[in-house]
Amino acid sequence: MKMIEIRKLIFEYTRRDEEGNVESVNRAVDDVDLDIEEGDFVAILGHNGSGKSTIAKHINAILIPTGGTVWVNGIDTRQEERIWDIRQSAGIVFQNPDNQIIATVVEEDVGFGPENLGVPTEDIWKRVEDSLRAVGMLEYRHHSPNKLSGGQKQRVAIAGIMAMKPKCIVLDEPTAMLDPNGRKEVIKTVRELNQQEKVTVLLITHYMDEVIHADKVIVMDEGKVVMQGTPREVFSRVHELKARRLDVPQATELAWELKKEGIPLPDGILTAEEFTEAFRNYVRQNKKPDVQS
Repeated sequence: MKMIEIRKLIFEYTRRDEEGNVESVNRAVDDVDLDIEEGDFVAILGHNGSGKSTIAKHINAILIPTGGTVWVNGIDTRQEERIWDIRQSAGIVFQNPDNQIIATVVEEDVGFGPENLGVPTEDIWKRVEDSLRAVGMLEYRHHSPNKLSGGQKQRVAIAGIMAMKPKCIVLDEPTAMLDPNGRKEVIKTVRELNQQEKVTVLLITHYMDEVIHADKVIVMDEGKVVMQGTPREVFSRVHELKARRLDVPQATELAWELKKEGIPLPDGILTAEEFTEAFRNYVRQNKKPDVQS
């Protein structure tokens, strides 16, 4: 079943002067088609201004299409009377967790969303406990969010979305403001939610190493989808990605540079382990036999 279906999506940002006259129109998303199946882990890549965050805001009905259609869990996002159904189906986590954390105690913050959905009190506390446990933050339930690290705050923000029981979580550059350890914490949490809780995940990021375990990678440029496939398929096209000002995972970069020097490593290497194995195979195959005297 399709969790998200996008057809011919166009979105234009219109700038107006003080009198309401149109000064400029910027097409941020240009005729995009996209399908995300229930339970998928999909990553969207692209440099700033490529349209990836605009796509994210359409899935949560923060933005409504200028043209085309977006369906979330079978609901057309243009249906204003269904907006809470849409947002219950697809929760969104932004870059800065401080923008989403509003309470002074972790468990109260996580319970805020379900409370606003009218969930009975006894069910709210079960959801809070289950959500905090799922992101590894249960022991911090009585802490102040202000005392947490950036990675811990972002996990609390994810728990707050989870407590509303969405079928899909959209993460719009959730690790952009975190240090490397915080990034690892959040991505590990997201992968576990996808694998264990079967939550559909749409991850928008510019950190290439975060997407190597995704089911599908989508690359955007100037509002269009210009590339899509498995991580191995996409990262085999290093030259094209670099032409679009995008990086690749570190292991992929190293293998590509060695290939340019004449070492025949395979395309699509994603991890340090894969690189090590491929390089060892090359060394074994090219090792000169000992000369017998």
